[in-house]
Amino acid sequence: MTKAWLSYGEVLSIGGLPGLLTAAMLSRLADRMLALAIVLYALDRFASPGLAGWMSFAVVAPGLAVSPVAGVLLDRFGPAWGIVLDLAMSATLVAAIAAADWVGGARPAVLLTLVTVFSLTSPLSVAGIRTLLPRLVPPEARDRVNALDTAIFTVADLAGPALAGSLFAFLGASAAFTVIAIMFAGAALCAREVRDGPLSGGGGTIIGKAVAGVSTVLRQPTLRGLVICYGLYQIAWGGLTILVPVCVARAASAEAADFLTGLLWAGTGLAGGCGALLAGTLQTSERERLVMAGGMALTAVAMVAPIHGFAALVAGLMIAGFVAGPIDVALLTLRQRRTDPAQLGRVLSVSISLNIAGFPLGAALAGMLATHSIPVAFAVAGAAAAVGALAVGLVPREPA
Repeated sequence: MTKAWLSYGEVLSIGGLPGLLTAAMLSRLADRMLALAIVLYALDRFASPGLAGWMSFAVVAPGLAVSPVAGVLLDRFGPAWGIVLDLAMSATLVAAIAAADWVGGARPAVLLTLVTVFSLTSPLSVAGIRTLLPRLVPPEARDRVNALDTAIFTVADLAGPALAGSLFAFLGASAAFTVIAIMFAGAALCAREVRDGPLSGGGGTIIGKAVAGVSTVLRQPTLRGLVICYGLYQIAWGGLTILVPVCVARAASAEAADFLTGLLWAGTGLAGGCGALLAGTLQTSERERLVMAGGMALTAVAMVAPIHGFAALVAGLMIAGFVAGPIDVALLTLRQRRTDPAQLGRVLSVSISLNIAGFPLGAALAGMLATHSIPVAFAVAGAAAAVGALAVGLVPREPA
């Protein structure tokens, strides 16, 4: 008889999973470090919240545009291949940023170009990892593996900003970017040990299948609803990426601001990891919509708190971080349950990219608003999360 559920220990004993999760941990840690490092770099070197916003936009948005093609490549050639390719490219490009800073050539145009190229291959690993995870585990283990996946992401949220802020503050930008490049390289080495299962790419042209993948996501009611509600929710988190370091810079000395920003994001990540592991034990299957709507509503409330001072900023971040874990576990489980396994790579690549489309938009918008009014920027972020909670109603109750 098949067990109704597996323990975390049993899930981690599944062949291939430890290597994939290790690669996920290192790559996401590096991603989170880079997300903060480029913002700190723009603020420190150029004193420009606007440039910081556009840097955050450039590191995400181009990948969204190529995600349909990336998804087809994952189905045709295998997620493991795509993961290794992206991580190797990421290591090379971040090393180039470190070298540009070292020789004094890190102009805004150079940085924007490098992070844009970095973004173009990112769907291969982001979607590739989440394509392989459900293939490696039985259906009864999906809640657990999704909780581990989300916990890894939030542990990266915990350690990444703290490490990036510390390296930036004490050793400088070049050292920070060099460490990030090494982590991407380590992730690529770990991913080399992971093997694909049976591939399902089939025939047809890459462009034709890419268009079909986009069409599937936009026409399938569940996937379309998730794109809308989660995309709105991500506007709030994109805004926080810019607003947190800006607020800390205004509240602390220049010497302490980078380090304190890292600590704040570390606390947020710790809260999110606890929330994700809790969600994994509660078995969110069949209750995903309720978990997502409630978590997004609490996030909207948390976005208003920072208007009332620095202590309220800390409290709001902890609340938003804690509920982010269950929201992500619910999203992953629902999307996997209602996606055709034969189209998993292309559908996940498009779906994930569209789901996070709000993040770069939120970052760019917050960068522009922050130059005029911090409270208005937080209010806009909170409004986006609130509308996202309402938009969960667009996700059908039953598979469609």
